[in-house]
Amino acid sequence: MADAAPKPIVLVAAVALVDVDGRVLLAERPPGKHLAGTWEFPGGKVQDGETPEAALIRELNEELGISVHESCLAPFTFASHGYEHFHLLMPLYVCRKWQGIVTAREGQRLKWVRPAQFDDYPMPPADKPLVAMLRDLL
Repeated sequence: MADAAPKPIVLVAAVALVDVDGRVLLAERPPGKHLAGTWEFPGGKVQDGETPEAALIRELNEELGISVHESCLAPFTFASHGYEHFHLLMPLYVCRKWQGIVTAREGQRLKWVRPAQFDDYPMPPADKPLVAMLRDLL
């Protein structure tokens, strides 16, 4: 049996936005996207030459209309997950401070969820291991 071709590594930065009540923002992946209908932590692909923090600052502004300072992004943990066509490497940050009002700018559904209710929201396989760690933190 020949070795399978190596999968490209995709770097995606994600953030657990935590509000004053200890709830975390989840965003539903829209129809037409890979894993549509699952709930994930906001974020997105890190572009060439971009740091994960810069990618989050850009994505949070584009997707949610909020401004975040790099100093407010605390590295927390990461996910490493093999999907069929790529391998996902996803650092997860925690952010408790931002400017602006969280707004779904790309038509996605958003929910502020208590950590104990995470199981009520189906998540992509890469996000699931992060849930237990967030529950311990919060």
